[in-house]
Amino acid sequence: MYQLEPIAALATAPGIGAIAVVRVSGESAIDITNRIFYGKDLTRQASHTAHFGTLRNTDGSLIDEVVATVFRAPKSFTKEDVVEISCHGSEFIIQQLLRRLTAEGVRLARPGEFTQRAFLNGQFDLVQAEAVADLIASDSDASHRAALTQLRGGFSKQLKTLRQQLIDFVALVELELDFGEEDVEFAHREQLRQLMLDIRRVLHPLIESFSAGNAIKNGVPTVIVGKPNAGKSTLLNALLNEEKAIVSDIPGTTRDVIEDELFIDGLRFRLIDTAGLRQATDQIEAIGIERTQQKMRDAALVVYLFDGKNITPDELQSAIQEIRLSGKPYILVGNKLDALTDEKKQALENVAGEKVAWISAAQQTHLDELKAVLSSRVRTDTAVQTGSAVVTNARHYEHLTGTDDALARAISGLDASVTPDWLAMDLRVALRHLGELTGEITTDDLLDSIFSKFCIGK
Repeated sequence: MYQLEPIAALATAPGIGAIAVVRVSGESAIDITNRIFYGKDLTRQASHTAHFGTLRNTDGSLIDEVVATVFRAPKSFTKEDVVEISCHGSEFIIQQLLRRLTAEGVRLARPGEFTQRAFLNGQFDLVQAEAVADLIASDSDASHRAALTQLRGGFSKQLKTLRQQLIDFVALVELELDFGEEDVEFAHREQLRQLMLDIRRVLHPLIESFSAGNAIKNGVPTVIVGKPNAGKSTLLNALLNEEKAIVSDIPGTTRDVIEDELFIDGLRFRLIDTAGLRQATDQIEAIGIERTQQKMRDAALVVYLFDGKNITPDELQSAIQEIRLSGKPYILVGNKLDALTDEKKQALENVAGEKVAWISAAQQTHLDELKAVLSSRVRTDTAVQTGSAVVTNARHYEHLTGTDDALARAISGLDASVTPDWLAMDLRVALRHLGELTGEITTDDLLDSIFSKFCIGK
């Protein structure tokens, strides 16, 4: 375990508050903090203890009353010596504290540098380190659970074990290359095949979870589509409980997409109101309809809203067929239930052949039932429902697919009885992807890119 030069940063959110915490980590962090802290001798205090004292200027004048908490290496977040100084949340006091620390030789930390040091000191792997940022940024129950799962090891620990087994086989294949003129086989081919199949069985659910994971992290893009005057803008306003979109009886009022967020049962939905689907009457409306179609292509979930009072069964059947052709998950929502006869409702349900969520957007009735349908439709995804490991990071997805592709080529090579050098080449690619995924293979540029996205102080 090694300790780098001491660094410091505000660990709590910037701005005026009751309490602020400044974190100091690195070589001599406790000794340096002790020079500006008036109270108990921090250098003689046990780890994980908090001590009241004062912070003073070089002339002895009082800056603030503070609490210093000592964490001795390696039992700290960074595995270095760490002191966390809790002071009053005045920006002036914080700046005075940081100025005193820098005067004693402490450097101001870069974004994510504390977490980067924790990774470099073996506190966790790179996937877990990235989960720290995801946990801080989580704004829903689902994204919070996904980040916690990754922080606790998620899929990375399992992949590290499988990678080590693959390394052992690659070593044997490489050894065969030293006996190229002799017909020897150190790596048992069937055992190697079984290991590669086992790894791919782990990879495939993770790769398939990326679509759901991306929705968990960034919100579920949910586009509301339908014909003009179906009540799309009224529904958006009712769900958000505010006048977000202009509502009018004039068809084609919505010319551009309108987006906002709604939280339902711990899931974040990015609701998108769109122009009505019909033959455009002018160039501007045509642009709006094209944007509607683009949003449908990008959406994770389509809400098809129809006017139950005025739509015919044939029109509904045609609309459902068109939605199905998009290949997107969808739900059917029948509007204007308050103006609908039982006979018309039954006729439309018979044509739909599936569950319809009936509402009255204008009267704001049955909206809770609609929210339950939206939540249920997303939670049918096993990863969301069970809280199992979910891939939410594009970098992870890239390395997982790269590993899978390389293993697929290696298995095909086994089937074709390729020479050990060709087999070793694909296995090396798989190992490189797995190593870069968990951080066992890194470059300074990669680490700088990842941790620069963290907030300062973390």
